[in-house]
Amino acid sequence: MSALALNNPASATKPGATNQYLIFSLGGELFAVGTLRVREIIEYGNITAVPMMPSFIRGVINLRGAVVPVIDLNARFGRAKTDVSRRTCIVILEVQSDEGTHVLSIIVDAVSAVRHIDAANVEPSPSFGTHIRADFIDGMAKVNGGFVILLDLGKVLSMDEISTLNGMASSNAQTIEG
Repeated sequence: MSALALNNPASATKPGATNQYLIFSLGGELFAVGTLRVREIIEYGNITAVPMMPSFIRGVINLRGAVVPVIDLNARFGRAKTDVSRRTCIVILEVQSDEGTHVLSIIVDAVSAVRHIDAANVEPSPSFGTHIRADFIDGMAKVNGGFVILLDLGKVLSMDEISTLNGMASSNAQTIEG
């Protein structure tokens, strides 16, 4: 299994500053996350299913001895599960929470590029017209005459929300069994 490690430059948030993003496709749309959150990109495979998890958690992988949850981003957005193809990959991310930094991974259809996007080319997130929750969107970047949806990983991969959903799934399963 090969891995691509990314160099992470210092983040810049001033107007006119350039930020580096990993751009990937998912369900025919382009999305991006800041490379400061990306640890590496690996081939899809070797996912171990874990019972009683929300439907968007495909399972876990063993990443050099560490157990890393694998989140199906399509399913997290309320869509069908991602269809796996030869270009499907797993992006390993670091997500901050009140308890510290967590390592999670997401399944994407394909990784497109690592690009610098000038802050002047980023528009605020729209309140309508996208196929995902508005609070998951950090902004819309203009790239090559089109738009790339910049994701707010703190919301998409919220540890509190995932824990709550997991608790609800466990409660529902107990109710069904009882």
